[in-house]
Amino acid sequence: MKNKTTKVTKATKTKVNQASALSYDGTRAPVVSATGTDATAEQIVEIAKQHEIPIYQNPELAKLLAQIEVGDEIPEMLYLIIAEILALAYRLQDKVPEGWEPPEDEIKNLDGPN
Repeated sequence: MKNKTTKVTKATKTKVNQASALSYDGTRAPVVSATGTDATAEQIVEIAKQHEIPIYQNPELAKLLAQIEVGDEIPEMLYLIIAEILALAYRLQDKVPEGWEPPEDEIKNLDGPN
């Protein structure tokens, strides 16, 4: 990528062949970057696989994401679940968000008992 911001994209797919992808640059809420059904859903999943982007399967979440316009941020009601999925995606890719620093208490815990 040309900029320094790491983008994590998340694809979700349902049994009814519906998929959505999210982009997250760490500066604002995740954005729906693609959504579709049937052949489009297959393309979204295939692109995610080609780029080794983790795929999270959750039919209910995929249906909710499909209702959001491409380019729009996810609604606040999805923040927690998407944050958990993104945290897992970062961890699976052995990455952390740019500029992320662990909280002070976590640093102390890594150093062992005082």
